[in-house]
Amino acid sequence: MSLSIERFETFILDVPTIREHVLSMATMTTQTMVFLRLTFSDGSIGIGEATTIGGLSYGPESPESIRVTLERYIKPIVTGQSFKTVGATMSLIDTSIVGNRFAKCAVEMALYDALGHRLGIPVSELLGGRIVDSLNVLWVLASGDLKTDISEAEHMINERRHNVFKIKIGKRSVEKDVAHVAEIKSALGDRASIRVDVNQAWSRSQANRGCRLLADAGIDLVEQPLSENDIAGAQQLVGQGIIPIMLDESVKGPEKTFHLAQGKSADIYALKILQAGGLTKGREVAVIARRSGAELYGGTMLESSVCTIASAHLFSTLDTLEWGTELFAPLLLREQITEQSLEYRDFQLHVPNSAGLGVTLDEDKINYFSR
Repeated sequence: MSLSIERFETFILDVPTIREHVLSMATMTTQTMVFLRLTFSDGSIGIGEATTIGGLSYGPESPESIRVTLERYIKPIVTGQSFKTVGATMSLIDTSIVGNRFAKCAVEMALYDALGHRLGIPVSELLGGRIVDSLNVLWVLASGDLKTDISEAEHMINERRHNVFKIKIGKRSVEKDVAHVAEIKSALGDRASIRVDVNQAWSRSQANRGCRLLADAGIDLVEQPLSENDIAGAQQLVGQGIIPIMLDESVKGPEKTFHLAQGKSADIYALKILQAGGLTKGREVAVIARRSGAELYGGTMLESSVCTIASAHLFSTLDTLEWGTELFAPLLLREQITEQSLEYRDFQLHVPNSAGLGVTLDEDKINYFSR
């Protein structure tokens, strides 16, 4: 039977967060997300998501540009013609459209979701088969207020939701940021692992000073201390061996990761399916990082349950994620836009075994939060 995509729908949603989320480049009180829904001629449906942070303050794709790319450029390529495979469709898109990794990821996600529904199996089985059924998940402390951060962390530990925390820094001086982080570490002690994310805010001299101070404070990891383009600086920090260095914003697809890995530019690579350009390319990023001897961490773009669980399906197929994941983002939103809530317990996110991604869009929430 011939199969084709009959409907191609996109939505932009603005969903409030439970508190201010303070990063070096933006302070978030809402998260803007782009959703894609594909309906096939056999009635199967697939959903995808492309979410970024802070409009254009984080990267070159914004929610508005992602939607334009999907509607104006990708929709004519994939609709109204015979559909063969996920790989063939994505190859066609790649040969026609340069870059736009976030938009492409949303399409591939929706294609895999629909295929999983047609076959009656989870997306993880289409990606090689899961090795684990749950993933360690940290929580990001980003209120900017010391008492709030400590109280929030204490609550998470007591509720057995999270015992690993990442602290967003970079808006204040190095000394003030380190003092803030050190007090949190002192308050939590051995009950929690503490990492920091600088989001590219430091110069090389600040990074050299900050990494030493953070190591002395018992911090376990420093994420993206330098500009994403300062690879020589990252290599220098890795070479010093003071504290593990993780690259995030620098990790943009398999080709970029290959060059980073060649130069031993990181101890750890953050794996994000949106930044990689999709689930398939995300796996390629993981393989390249692993073969270089580096370790892996499962990242997020503060997405909804849709992209979060898509990431979890991929991450569940990897042998090891030494530094766990930060797939906490749905818990940061005031409202969930899927009919199913994700299962967080015992410091882990549990990956559903139902067909496709395992989540469906809540139509009432889509209508309410859509622009």
